[in-house]
Amino acid sequence: MSARPPADIALLGPGSWGTALGLLLCANGHRVRLWGHASEQIEAIRRDGENRRFLPGFPIPSAMTATASLEEALDGASDCLIVVPSHAFEQVVARVAERLPSALGIAWATKGLDAQSGQLLHAIAQQSTGERPLAVVSGPSFALEVARGLPTAVSVASNDADFASRIAGLLHGGRFRAYTSTDMIGVEVCGAAKNVLAIATGIADGLGFGANTRAALITRGLAELIRVGTALGGRAETFTGLAGLGDLVLTCTDNQSRNRRMGLALAGGRSVAEAKTEIGQEVEGVVTALAVHRLSERLGIEMPISAQVYRVLYEDISPAEATRALLEREPKAEFG
Repeated sequence: MSARPPADIALLGPGSWGTALGLLLCANGHRVRLWGHASEQIEAIRRDGENRRFLPGFPIPSAMTATASLEEALDGASDCLIVVPSHAFEQVVARVAERLPSALGIAWATKGLDAQSGQLLHAIAQQSTGERPLAVVSGPSFALEVARGLPTAVSVASNDADFASRIAGLLHGGRFRAYTSTDMIGVEVCGAAKNVLAIATGIADGLGFGANTRAALITRGLAELIRVGTALGGRAETFTGLAGLGDLVLTCTDNQSRNRRMGLALAGGRSVAEAKTEIGQEVEGVVTALAVHRLSERLGIEMPISAQVYRVLYEDISPAEATRALLEREPKAEFG
């Protein structure tokens, strides 16, 4: 991919993932305006010279400025990348659309579904932005490893091939590879629903069920992703790529995953509230489990693993009960 001139990027969301992407973009020669709505958090980043709350130990480079003013972040920006939790996405993208020139596209690295409607995020974005180019960045990528410069690969899916190439070009460099896709639906379904499955594997591991169970959950979980994703219009091959199988395996098998840690905590007897407090950051799979449950019911699609995670989170059944419900299901053909 050919070298690009430096860009001025509005990066909206000063969590661990947003900060890590900001460090990557600066390392690639770009300038970043890191925005957060909480002025005290932004002031702490300025004072400490690092994001001590969410990504400690990584100095903020001079090419990255932190601001609590959305207008300041967007003014004169050549690109916009949203990295806020899914529950805040609709509000933020609407505010961005009001202030960003209509010719500029909007990208996001948020993984989840709209908590209220269960819609995919590109559908939410289109309601506010109209016909402008949109792109989603997703794939197996822990913030800490990206910040450390460890090899990482992601997918950038867009409704506009040129815009996909632009966003991929901003991110691609050094040890970070960005591939393009036209399947926004598939990439978004994978990025959201895999978090629910990570809670399931965390529960199983927390109950001591071992590697056989973990492998079965990942494999059958992938089947659930494919069923719901293709029903919504995603392409089957997306689910075996970086955004699908890649991110699913990552999130289900490593304790850097907040969703996996949620499952481990639930298996250990903590409540959802206690686990959230212990983890200390957003756990997207909790909200997504409700949205996926509603979506599967609306589409008439069987998602037994996701359904049991929903029951643990929202119907107060125990992880052991949920496991029994899965194991007692009638035998059936693996495919078909």
